[in-house]
Amino acid sequence: MTSEIARKRVLVAGGAGFVGSHLVDALIALGATPVILDNFHTGDAAFLSHLDQPEIIEHDITRPLPASIGPVDLVYNLACPAAPKHYQADPLRTWRTSVYGTDNLAEFARVHGARMVQASTSEVYGDPLVSPQSESYTGNVSMHGIRACYDEGKRAAETLLMDMIRSYDMDIRIARIFNTYGPRMALNDGRVVPNFVRQALEGKPLTVYGHGQQTRCFCYVADTVDGLLRLGANDGLQGLVVNIGSDVEQTVYSLAEAVAALVGVPLQTQDCDMPQDDPQVRRPDLSRARDRLGWSPSTPLDSGLQQVIRYFQDDHRVKRALSV
Repeated sequence: MTSEIARKRVLVAGGAGFVGSHLVDALIALGATPVILDNFHTGDAAFLSHLDQPEIIEHDITRPLPASIGPVDLVYNLACPAAPKHYQADPLRTWRTSVYGTDNLAEFARVHGARMVQASTSEVYGDPLVSPQSESYTGNVSMHGIRACYDEGKRAAETLLMDMIRSYDMDIRIARIFNTYGPRMALNDGRVVPNFVRQALEGKPLTVYGHGQQTRCFCYVADTVDGLLRLGANDGLQGLVVNIGSDVEQTVYSLAEAVAALVGVPLQTQDCDMPQDDPQVRRPDLSRARDRLGWSPSTPLDSGLQQVIRYFQDDHRVKRALSV
């Protein structure tokens, strides 16, 4: 039960990011004390401005963590750019954050005897040759492509953490997070949901790559956070690797249709070539999440998209960007 997190001191690396800030809110609601660690490379202090005296430490996890943080009970690692536009902008930094940063957080957790939850990614499956993708599938990943800094960085981090478990008997769990969307996504981060919503609100054609026939499954951020909380709270999950995401598969073109309908504009699309190494299919096997965590997503796509559209319409910074 997620109530087991109450009264615990929880370090959230990447706590000013999209998913991380929602996790911080959920931890506070459960009675935990979050310690927010972020270098604000892609994180946003505005996501934390509503909190009452939050404990925020500005730090880059590629460097060893400061001892001044003190002991914690649980460590969440969400500290890495997740949007291709961001992680490809500085691939060396992305790889070092994924690997060196994870090593530093794991060592910090080891010293303090803390449990650790690693935010991995569906990108470890690459462009999969099987669908749905179960946790036992080892993937089809390009080691040399423009996405490899993130894909292989996260795969190397998983290797590191499994060796930490074997070497030190640490209590580490790994969440492979699939496409997550919701309020606080960056307007121009290049991911498909904010892209489509922004373009629809501006009355522009929606950019569709490769005719939009590639498939994705979209999980609302509150559902993703619930899965992460369960993964961190429950006992007996040492070494568990688990997919967290929606298993409702649809084409990107059908997402464009849904966004246009919810914004109330005619659907216009602009076809573009597929980006390098962009996967054709994405659909998690959620059997393990249901069996071990008692978790599955519950937010319908239309309801979640309405929240994103409302956020983009109401946020004053977004409104200014849309008016430019």
